[in-house]
Amino acid sequence: MGPSGAGKTTLLDVLAGRKTVGVTEGSISFGGVAPSKEFLCRYTGYVEQFDTLLGDLTVREMLLYTAELKRPVAEPLAAKRAEVDALLRRLGLESCADVPIGDPLTKGISGGQAKRTNIGIALVSRPRVLFLDEPTSGLDSCTATEVMRLVRALCDDDGTTIAATVHGPTAATFALFDSVVLLARGHLVYFGRPGLPALQYAAEEWPVSRTVSDILVLHRVASNGFRRAAGASQHSGFAMGARGMAGGGAVGGDGSYCNGVGAVDAGGMIHHQHGGFEGYSDFGSVVLEFGDRGSAGSVAGGMAQSAFNVAEVLLEAVMEAELRGEAEKLAAAYDKSELKTENDMLLRSYLAEGARGSLVAPRTRAAALALARIRTGSADAEGGGADGFAAVAAGRIEVLAAAEARHSTLQVLDDAAALEVDRQVSKELATRRGTMTPWFWGLWVLLKYRTWRHYRSVGWLASRIVDKAIIAFIILTVYLGIGDSFEPVNLVNITASLFMWAILPAFGAASYVPVIILERRLFIRERADGLYGVFTYLAAKLAEELLLALLVTLAFSAVVFFRLQLQGQWVVFWLVYFVDLSVGIVLAYLVAALSPNMDVGNIALPSLVVTLLFFAGQLITFDAIPVWWQWYSRIDFLRYAWGALMLNQFEDRDVEFSGGLTVLQYYSLEGANKWSYIGFLAIFWFVFSLLALLALTFIKHHKR
Repeated sequence: MGPSGAGKTTLLDVLAGRKTVGVTEGSISFGGVAPSKEFLCRYTGYVEQFDTLLGDLTVREMLLYTAELKRPVAEPLAAKRAEVDALLRRLGLESCADVPIGDPLTKGISGGQAKRTNIGIALVSRPRVLFLDEPTSGLDSCTATEVMRLVRALCDDDGTTIAATVHGPTAATFALFDSVVLLARGHLVYFGRPGLPALQYAAEEWPVSRTVSDILVLHRVASNGFRRAAGASQHSGFAMGARGMAGGGAVGGDGSYCNGVGAVDAGGMIHHQHGGFEGYSDFGSVVLEFGDRGSAGSVAGGMAQSAFNVAEVLLEAVMEAELRGEAEKLAAAYDKSELKTENDMLLRSYLAEGARGSLVAPRTRAAALALARIRTGSADAEGGGADGFAAVAAGRIEVLAAAEARHSTLQVLDDAAALEVDRQVSKELATRRGTMTPWFWGLWVLLKYRTWRHYRSVGWLASRIVDKAIIAFIILTVYLGIGDSFEPVNLVNITASLFMWAILPAFGAASYVPVIILERRLFIRERADGLYGVFTYLAAKLAEELLLALLVTLAFSAVVFFRLQLQGQWVVFWLVYFVDLSVGIVLAYLVAALSPNMDVGNIALPSLVVTLLFFAGQLITFDAIPVWWQWYSRIDFLRYAWGALMLNQFEDRDVEFSGGLTVLQYYSLEGANKWSYIGFLAIFWFVFSLLALLALTFIKHHKR
């Protein structure tokens, strides 16, 4: 937690292995072992701050799509469906399970439902650790609390370790967390329990915490007032720990005071009950209640309540320190505090436990936890009377707990009989494959869910067919029936029609650039989540486009070839069109992978294609090209597309064209082989595909 710019997302990205810029120092351990990138992809979940979902899938399809990519191939589809159905019930998404998710232009599910769907796709593989980056951003307070209660239930029911960043949580949300890391300008200023323990620490340790101190004074005044009122009532009671986890006590109706140190349960929550009152001191908001629940006719009969949000108080204090340029003082205070010493001890016990085995260091951990909790509650007992008695008791327990913690820590660290870490966890940590499923299964799932959905989308199909239909219609109506006339005056028309047929697929490829750029955030997220690799993604995109291109080029090439009455073989005419279009598509993917944004991509591909026109051989013959530009003509794939069409048209009837030269002689095509030109064209497809694969793999435009 912390103000904007405190470093919350940076810390979360470092822990999740998703930081792509800067230099990371230090070490990160999962179960005492440094995690590999593959482990983080497969066995952790990450919920992005902004939704990255497939808008044309329903909620159920989105979860099942993720399940088929994140769960073992050997698991039956029925079992995956059952897991998805259970997750829908748990997330409260049954009512919208079959509703399309939608996008900014298409109405779909609500913001809260989208957030829960994002959580669902992270949970479908049952991750060891779930990271959430500001899961409450963009949600109203009611929805935010609902979402975070769901997340808390995952921790309680499944034992999932959860780390989340929050900016300004509500009191109800803040109360759900077990611990809080408070950051200021990239510095750690507090790490411990939320609620009153954090408030007490800030008031005592921070040199610039006037706001916190004032709030704490108000709390103590209210607390003392309620205690005095409780002593005057026979049927009323009061219970509230001013220190949160282990402090405070209960005042009975007879005025007696009971120390609450021993009331700490395994979860660190104090639960006092006396008379008609119950008090919980681990809340994110401090709430003091006084009343008589047992007797409706009692004098106390009502309730007094004073409440404020501890998270807001802490954030306000941190922001005030930042504005004064004193955030480093808060960090320095934490570095010198007893709390940091206790945290370091607890950290060493965890590292020792992970390194030595799951059965090692339980006493160390328990002792360290007891030390942290007892210390947090004991300082509030300073003073005389019952408070003084509580201080003495807490002090003795603190000494004993500290001694036991130090002894147990040394015993574990020096123990030569190291136990083996749980085998399943060890196997997961040692994984060297970033995806659960093989590439061919990922390809099948992508085609099954995404390609099939695209093929049923009128808008998606129209964007890939209409432009080619228009081009075919124009060529057909302008050059109708010219292909069988070899009169000198008509030869230029034939060469022009073939040139247009060769270059227009390259221009039309500009419509494929947005496919990669607009899906970039989704691709980055799904790749980081271990759903598939770059090769699988690129193969699926190419298969999706080339299958449709195969059918479209077959239809349009047949109509144009026979209606223009062109010569040669129709199969060559079609094959050149299909391969030429395929090269244009993969070139568009390459340009998109290299482009940081849509603006660059939209200008880069058309500009490149225009330069290729000059050296394709029709506007200026190859022999006439300056020697310093002839290299560019040799790597111009349009030259080979147009050359293959020219050879198919004129190889059997190479008539005189100009200056005593035949058509093929004039264009430097005599002696060339059309099949070789088609082969050269195919080589461009493989080269551009490889370059696109490398660009998608290594060029990272998304900076984290």
